Amino acid sequence: MWTFQAGRVLGYAVLGALAAASMQGVGWLSVQSAAIRPVWTLLHVAALVLGLVLLLYARQPVWIEGAGKALWIRVRSWVGKGHGGAPLLLGTVWALLPCGLLYSALLVAAMSARPLDGAMVMALFALGTSVSMMAGPWLWLRLRGGANSGQWGVRLAGLALAASSGWAVWMGLFHDTAPWCVSA
Repeated sequence: MWTFQAGRVLGYAVLGALAAASMQGVGWLSVQSAAIRPVWTLLHVAALVLGLVLLLYARQPVWIEGAGKALWIRVRSWVGKGHGGAPLLLGTVWALLPCGLLYSALLVAAMSARPLDGAMVMALFALGTSVSMMAGPWLWLRLRGGANSGQWGVRLAGLALAASSGWAVWMGLFHDTAPWCVSA
């Protein structure tokens, strides 16, 4: 279990660094070209809509859920073949599974000043969620929660995603300030 968690920290940190580096690149391009602004706005409008869907329906859209299940089936079959580094790799690949809370944290990492900062944001997110990922299954088996027990987490993730994307759209459209220009 610890090797799996180390893989999660590694996978999330790499995603955070990539998100921060990507947004810095997009930020640089937007200064150079006004054509990038509509793309940035549409990206955040899409994230805002996804956040609202998570908030209202307390579940992911079917197409995201299907992509996650397909990936999970492939990974599970690979792990079932007994590869030695499977827990570390599985933890690392876990960062690619669809999750509204992960997307929310990744958006925060994308707004970091440097790729290292983005990696740190996501590594801390992975460490913080490790507690619930390790204690959650144990508690679930003890308490046998109802069918709606996970809906509050999905709704909270949707709220965070919608709020951060809404803020980015607001700043870009009404204040002519790109959120990636804010430095720490």
